[in-house]
Amino acid sequence: MDKLPPTYHPNADSPAGRARRGGVSGPKPSWLKIKIQTGPVYNHVRDLVHGHGLNTVCQEARCPNVYECWSAGTATFMILGDVCTRRCAFCAVATGLPPAPPDPTEPAKLADAVADLKLKHVVVTSVDRDDLPDGGADHFRAVVEAIHARNPRCAVEVLTPDFKRAPELALDLVLGARPEVFSHNVETVPELYRVARPGSRFEHSLELLRRASERKAEFGGRTKTSLILGLGETTEQLEATMRRIVEAGVDVLAMGQYLRPSPDHMAVDRYVTPEEFARLAEFGRSIGFKHVEAGPLVRSSYHAQDHVPHD
Repeated sequence: MDKLPPTYHPNADSPAGRARRGGVSGPKPSWLKIKIQTGPVYNHVRDLVHGHGLNTVCQEARCPNVYECWSAGTATFMILGDVCTRRCAFCAVATGLPPAPPDPTEPAKLADAVADLKLKHVVVTSVDRDDLPDGGADHFRAVVEAIHARNPRCAVEVLTPDFKRAPELALDLVLGARPEVFSHNVETVPELYRVARPGSRFEHSLELLRRASERKAEFGGRTKTSLILGLGETTEQLEATMRRIVEAGVDVLAMGQYLRPSPDHMAVDRYVTPEEFARLAEFGRSIGFKHVEAGPLVRSSYHAQDHVPHD
């Protein structure tokens, strides 16, 4: 196996280390209060996920919408394990060397879970797997094909890593399975990558989205990305980044508020108001996005079934 790239661990003097200090203080604003919803449907989804031995980004990334989504009978599944080979300064997912190769039974287990939940739209994402030559792309292909075979009326949205070791091969594999949506998150403005995403490059992520968008006729779907607000971006940087994304051919944009997972992560620079999210959504639609999902608690998979037309 090829040598794993060094995992990023911010120290006190690094940009990310300094970003852990400062930021806003005091209680969260009222619009970030989360209403906990549990009940039979939520418990059914939880038991089903655990029973099939699956991971969800809802749990691993501590998504604030887990109660709403699970109570509605939907979930975003995370394949390829729960250990990421990178360490973004805003992300709650565990980082390190993944302990095992991809599970060959995972595609069938995921397809069975989708059938049990009777989903019409499922989101499949993953950790970064820089330890794999294809970044896990062939496993994505197998998962999409298994879901389509078991659930032919279910739309599949893939939310992939950047596949930086072999992007062309990865796109061939993933798009060859014909997902209804190809998504990859740029996460933040390019000026903040050194602090927030030191193991990644904005230009690489944008180029991956551009190449996928150029092949939409081939796989018959849409392309999508997401931005996290409140990391320290300016309005000018944000609007410029949105323009670059839409110029790359991306159809759908999601934007939400950054919520600090722990004191070891980047501090929240500011809380973005619902009114500003509404203005940004209108700006996004005005420059050409087909759909913009924006709000304080929005995450990339939030209301994903509304982002594409269904039969």
